[in-house]
Amino acid sequence: MVIDGRAQPAPIRVLAIGGPTASGKTALAIALGRSLNGEIVNADSRQVYRGMDVGTAKPTPADRALVPHHLLDVADPRDNYSLAMYVSQAHEAIRDIAMRGRLPILVGGTGLYLRAVVAGYAVPAVEPNQGLRQDLEQIARDQGPVALVERLRLVDPTSAARIDGRNVRRVIRALEVTQALGVPFSSLQHRASPYNACVLVLEGASSVLYERADLRLEVMLEAGFMNEVSALLAAGYNLELPAMSALGYRELAHHIVGDLSYADALAATRANTHAFIKRQMTWFRAEKAAVRLTIGATDMLPAAVPHVEEWLGR
Repeated sequence: MVIDGRAQPAPIRVLAIGGPTASGKTALAIALGRSLNGEIVNADSRQVYRGMDVGTAKPTPADRALVPHHLLDVADPRDNYSLAMYVSQAHEAIRDIAMRGRLPILVGGTGLYLRAVVAGYAVPAVEPNQGLRQDLEQIARDQGPVALVERLRLVDPTSAARIDGRNVRRVIRALEVTQALGVPFSSLQHRASPYNACVLVLEGASSVLYERADLRLEVMLEAGFMNEVSALLAAGYNLELPAMSALGYRELAHHIVGDLSYADALAATRANTHAFIKRQMTWFRAEKAAVRLTIGATDMLPAAVPHVEEWLGR
């Protein structure tokens, strides 16, 4: 590329892999990382937290030994870890990987994290307004989340349409930023992508994904998920922390403190996971430029490689 008579460096290539929970993203990313001299950048909003390993399906030490991973265990569960912090750290990790001649592979089920990095969102670093947050949280408790969505629709209809109204934290953040800067939150997010990106989205029938998630929950429980939640509670991490909203943590915690039976806690975890998968499927369907790969019983690598090789010009 030439601008004003000067040659400009080619944009960094980034391979991104997204899709619903339990769709096989990690396994595919590791396989591609090994074959393409890649390094993985986490794009899961709960895997950033230390001490939350089993329940977030965080890559194991053996996984990390196969391919280097970045942005795992970068925050304490008490930290107010924001989208702006994530985007800044992800861009830094991607630049570092590319400078060493390796391929950055952005992987996770948090669609907003993936889109914000790949699309080059300008995420405002607005400090939390605790007073405003408490007021809005009280409104959500008294009148329901829909009351906050209506407030957001008045000042930023675009964000109100995009954000899942049940995600009170995100609605509050959009209101907080809009009030602090005096412009709609959505108007700050558009910027040209800094990357030459190939986006792969894993997808499948909801029934298949639900079954895979249910089976994975059983594996997590056998691997010590309950002990992990107990350890977090013993360390003083309360249930209202955003980190503790990760699937299964709050439900199992309610069982540990005696509010739910074991069977009810598992039933709630399954139901909430299925609802989350449904929202993820809706989100990733909006990624119009993505290459879509249907999950199945076989290895996903052969299906992905031709698309990636074409993108790389091989």
